[in-house]
Amino acid sequence: MLGMYDMPALQSANDRFWSLIRAHLGFGPTHLTRGADFWDVWNSPDLVFSQTCGMPYRTRLHGKVQLVGTPDYGLAGCPPGHYRSIVVARKEDARDLDQLAEGTFAYNERLSQSGWAAPMVHLLRHSRLPKDVLETGSHADSAAVVAGERANYAALDALTWELLKDHSQLGETLREVAATEPTPALPYITAKGQDAAEIATAVRAAIKDLTSADKGLLRVRDLIEIPAERYLAVPDPAPDAASLLDP
Repeated sequence: MLGMYDMPALQSANDRFWSLIRAHLGFGPTHLTRGADFWDVWNSPDLVFSQTCGMPYRTRLHGKVQLVGTPDYGLAGCPPGHYRSIVVARKEDARDLDQLAEGTFAYNERLSQSGWAAPMVHLLRHSRLPKDVLETGSHADSAAVVAGERANYAALDALTWELLKDHSQLGETLREVAATEPTPALPYITAKGQDAAEIATAVRAAIKDLTSADKGLLRVRDLIEIPAERYLAVPDPAPDAASLLDP
């Protein structure tokens, strides 16, 4: 399952990427899983290959799955294998981050590193917590509710922001307000019973075999080894931020 970056414009490229991984690996499902619950996939003892987010990994999956590696997307301002959150607001809204905090912050879900954890840590360090929040279900929906004036600002995964600028009109409607500190990007994982090193070798070979067109779509450049301790050291939001969420 490669559902973290699987917008319609990327699905065919993700299918080809998995086919290459499977060919090098020599086993695995013939097709990617789509439409299934993420947690069911991530916790399955039969999981061969998937991608999760840093916050779910450190809070619930560590010790239950193996890290395969971390894709490097060559994101601006980030070391290899890292990403960050981009805070966005409407282009015509000239307020700074402190002023935007007077309004509503849109976030995808409470276990998102880039959509919730990183911006809450950033706000506490550099500004203050939002006056109100709105849960949307996805980064694209967070961007859309800001564009549609249902929220004032949101934090998007930096790669998702680049993809939205490429494949939607949201880049013409929204502007970048701030960026958080880089943290390890979304890792590839496999079940405890799998050979993680073998899968990592297959992924690296598949990345090399991608066409230039698919590399351009997926943005993946390499597979980086980032130890679990680096993921576990990323800070969680303070209790003050958690109090904004519905019980």
